[in-house]
Formats: sequence, C-alpha cells, structure tokens
Amino acid sequence: MKAVPGSLAAVAALTLLCGLPGAATAQRPVTPLDSLRLRVDSLMRQLDSLRAELARRPAAAADTGDALARIRAAAAAAAAAGADTTTRVAAPEFVSRQRNLSALNPEISVTGDVFAFARSQQTGSNNFVPREFEISFISNLDPFSRAKIFVAHHTHGGEVPPFGEAEEEETHGGEVEIEEGYVEWVNLAAGLGLTLGKFRQRFGRLNRWHAHALPAQQLPLPYLAFLGEEGLAQTGASLHWLAPVHGFGTWEAWAEITRSSSEAAFGESSGISGLAHLNAFFELSPATYFELGVSTLTGGREEVVPIGETAASGNRLFGADFTFDWRPPEHARYRQFTLHGAAMLNRRVYDDTGDIDAFGAFAIAEFRFATQWIAGARYEYVEDPASPDNHAWLFAPSLTWWQSEFVRLRAEYDVFRGPAERFGQFVLQATFAMGPHKHENY
Repeated sequence: MKAVPGSLAAVAALTLLCGLPGAATAQRPVTPLDSLRLRVDSLMRQLDSLRAELARRPAAAADTGDALARIRAAAAAAAAAGADTTTRVAAPEFVSRQRNLSALNPEISVTGDVFAFARSQQTGSNNFVPREFEISFISNLDPFSRAKIFVAHHTHGGEVPPFGEAEEEETHGGEVEIEEGYVEWVNLAAGLGLTLGKFRQRFGRLNRWHAHALPAQQLPLPYLAFLGEEGLAQTGASLHWLAPVHGFGTWEAWAEITRSSSEAAFGESSGISGLAHLNAFFELSPATYFELGVSTLTGGREEVVPIGETAASGNRLFGADFTFDWRPPEHARYRQFTLHGAAMLNRRVYDDTGDIDAFGAFAIAEFRFATQWIAGARYEYVEDPASPDNHAWLFAPSLTWWQSEFVRLRAEYDVFRGPAERFGQFVLQATFAMGPHKHENY
C-alpha cells in the first residue's frame, strides 16, 4: 500500500518535467511559433526592465523635461538589461554594385510647331506648314556642369517679314541645324556662371526664347529687322554674374564674346562681336513683379554694295526692355496679366559718311481669364536699318488655349503694313511637346 503514493509522486514529477520548456524541446523540435514566443517573452522582459528603471528614477529628474536625459536613461536601462543572445540575426541582403548605365543617358525632349494660315494676297499658297520640329538633349555632366543641345528642322511659311517678301519654300523641304549646343557652369565662386558653345544670346528678354515658347507666332519685328529671322545665336563664351545686392531687387549681368555670324547685324563679317546685358528684378508685392533690362551689341560689318556706294564698317545695337507681371497667389491658376515691352536703336557705322540710326519698339500684352485661356495682343514698329525712311508695323490680337502643359493651340490675326507688302493673315498654331522639358522660356 505504501508504494502507491510513491508511484503517484513519480507520475506527478514526470508530468511537471514535461511541462517545462526544456523538456518540451527534448520531446519535439522547435517550431517557428516557439521561436516567436521566445522572442516576445524576451521583449516583454526588456520592457518590464525599462519600466522598472523609469520607476526608480528620482521625481526631480522626471520634472526637468529634458528629453535627451530621458533618452539616455532609457538607453542605460536597456544596456543593463542585456541583449537577447538567442535572437536570430537575418542574413544581409546582397546588393549589386553594378553601375546603372541608363542613369547616364541625357534627358530627351521633342517639340513640334505646326501652322495653318491664310494670307489675304496668297489664299491658296502653302497654307499648311510644319514650321519646326526640335529635339533637345540635356544632361548634367557632373556636379559642376551640364550640357544642352538643340537640333531643329525648320521650314519657312507664315512669317511676316518687316522688309522685302517672305521666303517661299516647299513645305516638304526645310533645313536642319544646331540651334544651340553648349556646356555651362552655373555654380562658380562669387556668383559667377560660364557658358561655352553656340547659344541664343542675352539681348533683351525674348531673344533667349525658342520659337515654340514665344507669346506670338514669331519674334517681334525689331528682332527680325536688326538680328534676323532666328534672332541672335552665335558661338563663343558668356559670363554671367549674380550681384550680391540685398534689399533692392535682384541684379544680374552678362558679358558675351562671340564670333559674328548674324548676317542681319554684321553682314559677311566673321570677326569678334561683344554683348553686355544688365537685368534687374523687383518684387513689388506678392502678386506683382517688375523686370528691367538694358543691352548693347557691337561688332564689325562687312557687306557688298554697288559701285559708288559706301559700305558700313560696323554695327551697334542698343536696347531696353521691361516686363510687368501680375498674378495674385490665391487666383494664380486662372488670373494673370503680363506686359512685355522693348525699344531698340540700330546704328550702322560708316567711315566716310554719317552713321545711320534705325528705331524699333514693341509691346505684347497677355491676360489669362480662365485656367486654360489667354487673350493677347501686340503692336510692333520698326524702321529699315539700311534706309530708315522705310518703316513697317504690325498689330495682332490672339487667343490661346492650353489643352495641357503638353499641347497648346493659338489663333492669331496679323494686320501688317510695310513698304513692300500690306496684308492681313490668319494663323492657327498648334504646338506640342514630348519629354521632361515643355515650351521652355529662359
């Protein structure tokens, strides 16, 4: 009878032993659930240790409100509690160090500028013109410099020439040229920036803009008469300086030395031409700003003239331009008024006779009255640089609809009066853009 209690004690001891974690482990393999339970138990023990340590801190330390002291105390408590050495550390993930070559590719964009127009004197002639298709390549070369290249295919048609007749070419023809190709350093010391290559020069505000970004279907008449159909784009160097002026606007200056290649300005000369431009920007209020600029261009001129006439030996061009912009921040998406204006004086220098001065000016107004709609109008006047007694003017109202930032449609009616031609012209312009750069204006 005495053996019975002993047997019961043995059975109870065996049951207790099987209930221990170590015994359970001996009886069956450790499952992921068991590892998770052990990890949770370890974290709970560390949490209890931190709570106990926080409870032991003096009340004065708790009242200081020092967040850094509290973090240090918690870290010390965790270190005192010790780390769970049984925790399994995940194997490090392999990361390939192979260079991603696609990151070296330049950003590529394409813009198209297509025209349909009807001129009062040429209603059935070349009414549809693919004016321009442009491909741009832009890339950051390194942390200090970037490069831009613009290749364009241009076809004549729809232009309003200030003097003489417009060029008429087959609409399937045209020419391909490098409009711009340069490298620039934008973050040099003392606020300096440097550009080398072929670039549209900083004469006035609009000369830097490509045709598809202009507020009208072409450059103003003074640019066309004094600088040519494509504006001023030559090869050389441009130095930009952001002046350290504070409290009275933002001031910038450009000095450019280039090889003369503008036939309108320098004839057949391929010598050196120089340009200087000073620009000031003023924020009049959160809704308005005013921009003022002055420019000068100088270089030699070579031209072929009939026997008995005197050829000009040099050319000077002076200009002043302004921009007024009103855009209330609370209504910026559907209310804006912009006014561009400029005056230019072109001086052809003659060695044996007096210099010849020709004047030009223009004003362009745009009003955004809805999110996608802009109404505009412009007036332009220019004198012939070879014969100032001849002059031309143009008035053109327009209506622009931005379908999106990628597509723009514009209807414009040009009223032109010149010494050789007088006509009215309706133009429907469709501009589209593909890629990261949309209708850039500089």
